[in-house]
Amino acid sequence: MVMVKVPYEDIIAKIEEEKGIGKEEIESKIKAKLNQLSGLISKEGAAHIIANELGVNIFPQTSGKLKIKNILPGIRNLETVGRVAQIFEVRSFNSGSRSGKVGSFMLGDETGKIRVVLWNDQVDKLSSLKENMIIKIAGAYVKENNGRKEIHLNDMSKLILNPEGETVPEIQLGSARQRKKISELTENDENIEILGTIVQVFDMKFFEVCPQCNRRTKPREEGFVCNEHGKIEPAYSYLLNLFIDDGSDSIRTVFFRNQVQSLTGKTNEEILAGKDDSSVLEPVKMDLLGKIIKVVGRVNKNEMFERLELVANLVDPNPNPDQEIKRLQEEIKQKEESSAEEQPIEPSAEQKEDILPVDSIEPVDEDKNAP
Repeated sequence: MVMVKVPYEDIIAKIEEEKGIGKEEIESKIKAKLNQLSGLISKEGAAHIIANELGVNIFPQTSGKLKIKNILPGIRNLETVGRVAQIFEVRSFNSGSRSGKVGSFMLGDETGKIRVVLWNDQVDKLSSLKENMIIKIAGAYVKENNGRKEIHLNDMSKLILNPEGETVPEIQLGSARQRKKISELTENDENIEILGTIVQVFDMKFFEVCPQCNRRTKPREEGFVCNEHGKIEPAYSYLLNLFIDDGSDSIRTVFFRNQVQSLTGKTNEEILAGKDDSSVLEPVKMDLLGKIIKVVGRVNKNEMFERLELVANLVDPNPNPDQEIKRLQEEIKQKEESSAEEQPIEPSAEQKEDILPVDSIEPVDEDKNAP
């Protein structure tokens, strides 16, 4: 049996689409169900119940060749076809007894985009990929990573380039980045860029991961166990939380391992040295305070604290001041031009001469031509 997970937002969207009910009304029903069954179900569970009560089937096709919108975490032996939208760099990892390579690319079709992750020998296939190329994936599995679904290829998975007989409509290549003020951010914003000052830095958090797939793992009676690779000797990864302020508002921002290294300029080994002695990283925290950085990421909603948070995908720890000043000047110019277009047009001197003063206009007798 395939154990798939339908994200909460997807359940809401499915109900909206099929029943024409607004999001606020749906969430009100879910909240009432949570209160009714207090402590017995999660928010996602309540959403499932509401969908069922309304006769909405939220589980799409989970076998055969799937469109990207129908790909869900938990699906195994996945088959899908799409175009290469964006290719990312390959990176190496070394976690004690294990080392290897990992790479990824974005796959797209007419229904959406999804990240595809390749490990070790599969990574070599990235060099043959080109943007807009049609590819077919078979025998892959789907997992959730920080709230986003990903396709993962293991040693048994197949990546077929230019598969015969397969067609996919043209898609938008790459990913358009959008600069926003923090006050303008909304839930589920993707590929958003902000520029701001670090005003608060928290302690680094370390956690155990599988050295093969880098998936988070927790201790059990028999030791650390990865769902994919069984009992393991864990490696360690880390994340850093901090607040960024841009004058319009501030937002808590989460940086994971690669972004932490880019942000701090420290190597993996230097950061791991602070795992058992937090004082090692105190100078790093102090150096970050007051630093102006540029961050690209996605916006999530922290349900516990009812606030928006930014998850960093890329970070520029030293944005070019000349470029930023030029960009600011262009924004100011655009606003001034937009404001000028909205102002009433002032008549010319010649036009003013043709305009009679108000007191010279003869009043109209509305009853003069009345029958």
